[in-house]
Amino acid sequence: MNKKDIGRQIMIHLRSVSINSFKTNSDSFPFNIPIFQNLDELAFTAPVTILVGENGSGKSTLLEGIAKAAGLITVGSEDVDRDPTLLAIQPLVDALKLVWTMRIRRGFFLRAEDFFGYIKRQRALRQSMADEIKLIDRDFGDRSDYAKSLAKGPAISSLQSLDRRYGADLDAQSHGESFLTLFKSRLVPGGLYLLDEPEAALSPLSQLGFISLVNEMVSKESQFIIASHSPILMAISDALILNFDQIQISPVNYDDLAHVKLFRSFLDDPQAFMRHL
Repeated sequence: MNKKDIGRQIMIHLRSVSINSFKTNSDSFPFNIPIFQNLDELAFTAPVTILVGENGSGKSTLLEGIAKAAGLITVGSEDVDRDPTLLAIQPLVDALKLVWTMRIRRGFFLRAEDFFGYIKRQRALRQSMADEIKLIDRDFGDRSDYAKSLAKGPAISSLQSLDRRYGADLDAQSHGESFLTLFKSRLVPGGLYLLDEPEAALSPLSQLGFISLVNEMVSKESQFIIASHSPILMAISDALILNFDQIQISPVNYDDLAHVKLFRSFLDDPQAFMRHL
């Protein structure tokens, strides 16, 4: 094993997940999904793991279960413990066993659909603070400037903190730009990041920018587990690609992926596909 490989091994904080079969009911969701009936232990052997499979294969459900079992914060419209869309996976959370190299709580869980909810939440927070400042100006109309500044201090400080982290306004940017701004602002070295279909907010060029950020954080001892349909993200160097389209989850080479073969065939001759639609 060379020095590069040794360094990458240190970055694998979450080593594996498994399911306690005594806590499962194969007739109920999510254990009625085939991959959960055959999941003994799933090992993460690289700093970046890509979960690949068709919709309904269970990759997003597993990612949600890991996020909740790990207690990661959620970048979304709701916190992980209060998100109603995650209530149905609680039986999976209770059955999961997570094995760590070192237990960490740095990082976050992000679903593409929650990204827009997060922006809405930040917009509401910003508007609330702006309204508070206007209210203080009105109520303190006959008070000194010093008294006004003291009263407005917390709200102004919070607005400035948002601006430092995200820029003046995430809404003013394109979806791809705001996603990358948000993503970069929340990354810290040595974190665990669980991402569900991040490509949904990104153009192909922005996906390359996203990969650059991932590579940078891998060099700073971070770990990523990403569910994706994007052949671009699947090409991340040295990533472990896990196929969810089989009865049992198994590693697969990039060139053997059905997604990759389909995209290559389509790009070689798009009209051949169009003629059969």
